[in-house]
Amino acid sequence: MDFVNRFAGLPPLFYSAVLPQPPQGAFFIHRSPDAMALLDLPASLSPEQMLRWFTGAEPLPGAGEPLSTVYAGHQFGSFVPQLGDGRAHLLGQLRNARGELWEIQLKGSGKTPYSRFGDGRAVLRSTLREYLCSEAMHALGIPTTRALCMMGSAEEVVRESIEKAAIVTRLSPSFLRFGHFEYFAFTQENPEAVRQLADHVIAGHYPQHAGRYQDWFAEIVQRTAQLMAKWQAVGFAHGVMNTDNFSILGLTIDYGPFGFLDAFDPGYICNHSDHTGRYAFDQQPTIGWWNLHVLAYALHSLIPAEASKEILKGYWEHFVHHYRDLMAAKLGLAAISDEQDPLLGNLVDLLTEHRADYTNFFRALSHYAGHRDAARLDAHLPESPKRAAWLAQLHARWEADSLPGGERQARMLAVNPKYILRNYLAEQAIRQATLAQDYSEIDRLYQLLRRPFDEQPEMEHYAASPPEWASGICISCSS
Repeated sequence: MDFVNRFAGLPPLFYSAVLPQPPQGAFFIHRSPDAMALLDLPASLSPEQMLRWFTGAEPLPGAGEPLSTVYAGHQFGSFVPQLGDGRAHLLGQLRNARGELWEIQLKGSGKTPYSRFGDGRAVLRSTLREYLCSEAMHALGIPTTRALCMMGSAEEVVRESIEKAAIVTRLSPSFLRFGHFEYFAFTQENPEAVRQLADHVIAGHYPQHAGRYQDWFAEIVQRTAQLMAKWQAVGFAHGVMNTDNFSILGLTIDYGPFGFLDAFDPGYICNHSDHTGRYAFDQQPTIGWWNLHVLAYALHSLIPAEASKEILKGYWEHFVHHYRDLMAAKLGLAAISDEQDPLLGNLVDLLTEHRADYTNFFRALSHYAGHRDAARLDAHLPESPKRAAWLAQLHARWEADSLPGGERQARMLAVNPKYILRNYLAEQAIRQATLAQDYSEIDRLYQLLRRPFDEQPEMEHYAASPPEWASGICISCSS
């Protein structure tokens, strides 16, 4: 294994060296062959060896000393001066055969100097959700950290109830967040540390912007805006959009409470702990913009305030442009060029009025073949004058594009998924794992969600809208 460990080359003020503490009675649950390939790990690698490496019981060959990093963050709008990897250990940074750098991090692997009052553990339910959703988001084409494997244990931890501890191994080119810069700008008031950290990030991930901090920040703004557009287009709600959960690379990171839209509700709140709706689905683009303002202030020693303000003005242009492109593709259109185009607004009104299943509506629309096929949409949008008027708008746009129907349908099916990680599907896997120690549903969901755009007829029931009992599922920050 070719370990580079660039982060460990920074001064110790950025991290603490600390060994993982494997949980009692640890056992292997699942691994992602797709993520293993990122590290050039062979398929023949035994689960037993992976268990030893990815609980911290045995060091990875050549990996060096495990680290936990320190950061701060704005949590639900309030600044917390010190957070950090309170239950995560960075095992090292590996260079694969393609020259890509991947950081390997254990989550749930024990106490660190940044655990505060926590026990350093993650519970099985949240570990399972993060493991599956990381890989599902990648398959949907959304920038994300990846999940290599998950391990269970016999160790009990106390949350709202007594639960079993687990570990997920996460991969990312970098786990650095906005909060890392906040810590050194606001808590330490150390401009030189901010510069060192920025130079580290630029050298490793933005080399084209070497020595040009304004250009670097402008790309972070663009990446973040595009990520928010992707979340909105696919119907994903993050749930805890704190600045310490925002990636400096524009990746989806830290899958705590999250949810995909079922019945369309612009104000959907996926996090039971979000009492004010700060991170509701329709607030996500604005929160992304707000978080970038915080990052800009943390970088004030590198970028003049006026320059940051000008760069931040571009956020909404990036977001709107990318969102329009994504929604045009979902609707089978070449483009949506007018910001005031009524086609999208009228559709949102229809979806909201009928609480249509967001994913299933767009999948049905992908198969829709014209006015004579309108009954195909009845289960998602009941027949009405409003629906007829909207479909007439859509048909007019299709005709203007002059794209053959078969080609249009193929394009729509390639961007409108049939399968997403609905909360009730994750809950079924959690219940089987916790109540019956049956982990087979994890593999079924993993296999399903790595091909979200394929029909998979034998898995048809996994595309169904949630059953009635699913309304009682409660997802909170406790993990």
